[in-house]
Amino acid sequence: MPVKWMSVLLLLQMSCYFRSGNCGKVLVWPMEFSHWLNLKIILDELAQRGHEVTVLRPASYLFDPKKSPSLKFETFPTSLSKDDLEKFFTRLVDVWIYEIPRDICLSYSPLLQNVFDEYSDTYQSLCEDTVRNKQLMTKLQNSKFDVLFSDAIGLCGELIAELLQIPFLYSLRFTPGYKMEKYNGGLTLPPSYVPMILSGLGGQMTFMERVKNMICMLYFDFWSQTFNEKKWSQFYSETLGRPTTFAETVGKAQMWLIRSYWDLEFPHPTLPNVDYVGGLHCKPAKPLPKEMEDFVQSSGEHGVVVFSLGSMVRNMTEEKANAIAWALAQIPQKVLWRFDGKTPDILGPNTRVYKWLPQNDLLGHPKTKAFVTHGGANGVYEAIHFGIPMIGIPLFGEQHDNIAFMVAKGAAVALNIRTMSGSDLLNALKAVIENPSYKENAMWLSTIHHDQPVKPLDGAVFWIEFVMRHKGAKHLRPLAYNLTWYQYHSLDVIGFLLACVAAMAFFTIKSCLLIYQKFAKMGKKMKNE
Repeated sequence: MPVKWMSVLLLLQMSCYFRSGNCGKVLVWPMEFSHWLNLKIILDELAQRGHEVTVLRPASYLFDPKKSPSLKFETFPTSLSKDDLEKFFTRLVDVWIYEIPRDICLSYSPLLQNVFDEYSDTYQSLCEDTVRNKQLMTKLQNSKFDVLFSDAIGLCGELIAELLQIPFLYSLRFTPGYKMEKYNGGLTLPPSYVPMILSGLGGQMTFMERVKNMICMLYFDFWSQTFNEKKWSQFYSETLGRPTTFAETVGKAQMWLIRSYWDLEFPHPTLPNVDYVGGLHCKPAKPLPKEMEDFVQSSGEHGVVVFSLGSMVRNMTEEKANAIAWALAQIPQKVLWRFDGKTPDILGPNTRVYKWLPQNDLLGHPKTKAFVTHGGANGVYEAIHFGIPMIGIPLFGEQHDNIAFMVAKGAAVALNIRTMSGSDLLNALKAVIENPSYKENAMWLSTIHHDQPVKPLDGAVFWIEFVMRHKGAKHLRPLAYNLTWYQYHSLDVIGFLLACVAAMAFFTIKSCLLIYQKFAKMGKKMKNE
């Protein structure tokens, strides 16, 4: 190793030593796509601070480890191939976008539940391949890791942490209906004013919206399971060699790092072992490539519109693509459109199509007037970061909720991908660009986002280091974890008090009847005499 790189590593180790007392060894159970991008930001920062970060990577995973030279990767074989996993995720997205009804949560079943069941089985298969790999597990055991960091939407990290007997933390954006956060993380989320995730509701709810929200909560609590808890409980028990449950194993997370914040969310009760770190991936805009910068500058005073529906949408019909192209051609702004498909026949001269865009840098450009987005959390947060109003075309997952929240806060207009016409998109673009209130509200959210006591990335890294320093964070976990569901809701106490009241009422009535009967007999006797 060159002397200069040895010096850099030594400095990193020393900086870690002086900052937090010790450099730690972090094991990571990752997730794919945008989830990996969020994890990677945190992991790169940990590595930069001198920690040794090792990522467990199933061979079927799609992300490229070569793009993360500061991290170590432990790649191992799986029964699923990379092609199998990619086909599964593509099918999941297509079903969610084009087939699952959106009118009310009850209509999600059975299609959404079928998707969840397949998703659960897929991740259980990956987990089995991991923990039953004796060579891998022995190597991990001998490595003496200090902490495990995992994405909660891809189960297995908690089981690996149990096997290695180390504390673990979760990174999480959401689970359907906030089910895992509520019942395994301890969060209190009253349905009267907290819109359930995947309900598509946002802001102050009307009576009928609260009815819909309650139905969504009941659906996700009692009829829907993101993970087959019975199967996972059995799998956990067999692997650990002792009886356990899904709730018990997942509930041992020391911290929950939620990838959101109050610039996006609406306020609700939280806990000391939950920290909101939304927008941790946002960073200052860098200069654009010359060709792209020249195109942006050619827009003059009209500015540009950035259009991206993410990387997972590949099956847009030609009819829909042409409708979008027609609408974009009608506005005076220049448009940079991320689109991986056949170039629309009627693409306007003001529009350029790219397979990839430097989205963060474009949204941070002073000439950007609006952002057409599918509502993914990463893109929404980049728009909030730079104060850019949005036209939301949500596709799947929590994207409907993200856009609903932005609409409620006056920073976006929402469209339905299934029913949207070219005219609808054109009207939405004109509204957002020409009505200054959208820009003002977006800048207000940007101010909130930047005005935090600790930067989101620093907060996330702090809690990981905190758990390493203290071998956990049990003192922050609510005692509700020690209660059963009926104890948590005080049903046993309520039942006892009701029984006491009923007993008192019974004895009071009984006593009154006895006294009445005694006096009645006495009165009858006196009357006879």
